[in-house]
Amino acid sequence: MNLFFRELKSYRNGLFFWSIGMIALVASGMAKFAAYSGPGQSMNDIISQFPRSFQTIFGLSGFDLSKASGFYGVLFIYIALMATVHAVLLGTDIISKEERDRTSEFLFVKPVSRSKIITAKLLAGLFNVVVLNIVTLFSSIYFVNYFSKTGSASSDIKLMMAGLFFLQILFFFTGAATAAASKKPKAASSIATTILLVTFTISFLTNINVSLDKLKYLTPFRYFDAQTLLTNGKMDPMYISITLVLIIFMIIASYQRYTGRDLNV
Repeated sequence: MNLFFRELKSYRNGLFFWSIGMIALVASGMAKFAAYSGPGQSMNDIISQFPRSFQTIFGLSGFDLSKASGFYGVLFIYIALMATVHAVLLGTDIISKEERDRTSEFLFVKPVSRSKIITAKLLAGLFNVVVLNIVTLFSSIYFVNYFSKTGSASSDIKLMMAGLFFLQILFFFTGAATAAASKKPKAASSIATTILLVTFTISFLTNINVSLDKLKYLTPFRYFDAQTLLTNGKMDPMYISITLVLIIFMIIASYQRYTGRDLNV
C-alpha cells in the first residue's frame, strides 16, 4: 500500500493539470456551440455546404449540430484523443520510470515481489484514469446542459463517457505492456504513442474511404465512435468483447514481461 500511495502522490500534480486541461477543452468547445448557434444561424446548413471529405476529416458528418449533444459528439473525438494520450503516457511512465531514471534500487531493496510492485503501480494508474474520466463526465454534463436548448443530454454523455473509459483502460494497459516489454525504457512512451496515433489515423481513413471499412476492427476509436453511440443508443457487445480481450491480453503481457526480465538498476 505504501507504493500505491507513493505513486498517487507522484502523479497528483499531473492529474490536476490534465483535469484542468480537460475541463478547459470541454468548456471552450461548448462555448463555440453557443457562438455558432446564435439567432439567424443554422450550423447544419453551413456545414452541409462543405465537401463530404472535409466534414469527415473534422468529424462533422452525421451529427445534428443544432443540438448541444450533437455538437459535443463532434468534440468527443478530441476529448478521446486527449484522454487516451494521458492514459498511454501514464501507462508507460508508471512502469518504466525507475529504470529510466536509474532509481530502481528504491523498489528492489524492499522485501516486495515484482508482482506486488506492478500491481500497486497499475492500481495507482487506474485510479488516475478513473479520476480523469469522472472529471470529464461531470464537466461535460455541466457545460452541455448549460448550453443546451433542447433538454438534458446527460444520458448521451454518460454513454460516450463509458466508451471513453474503455478506450482509456485499453491504452493505459497498452502503455504498461509496452514499457514492461521494452529493453529501452526511454523509448517505451514513443512506441506506445505511435501505436495510439496509428490507430487514430486508421479511424479517420476508414471514415473517409468506404473501401477501407474492414480496417475499423484495427482501431478501437471506431469501436466507441460518438456518431455510432448516439445513433444506436448503446455500445456494441462485439466491440466491448474485443476490447476486453485486448485489455486482458495487455495485463497478462505486462505481468509476464515485468516479472520475468532483467531490469536496469
